Amino acid sequence: MGRRSAQGRSNAVRACRTALGLTQAELAGAAGVTRQTVVAVEAGDYAPSVYLALALAERLGRSVEELFGQGAAARVAAGADEEDI
Repeated sequence: MGRRSAQGRSNAVRACRTALGLTQAELAGAAGVTRQTVVAVEAGDYAPSVYLALALAERLGRSVEELFGQGAAARVAAGADEEDI
């Protein structure tokens, strides 16, 4: 199975990662993927599997919905509280 496009959908992975002071390599290591995969997910060029989305969410201390739900990036950038998301 090859790469699947996320068709440029925005997500909150980069904002949450940088807020925690993690590098792409550190997040990749925690999720068991390559740094390039994290780059592609953050850019919206790759739709992660359910397992990868769960691993990213766990390491970033967020839910999958907070990271990838509709409008997630805008809510995180605006500093919404978890109960607002």
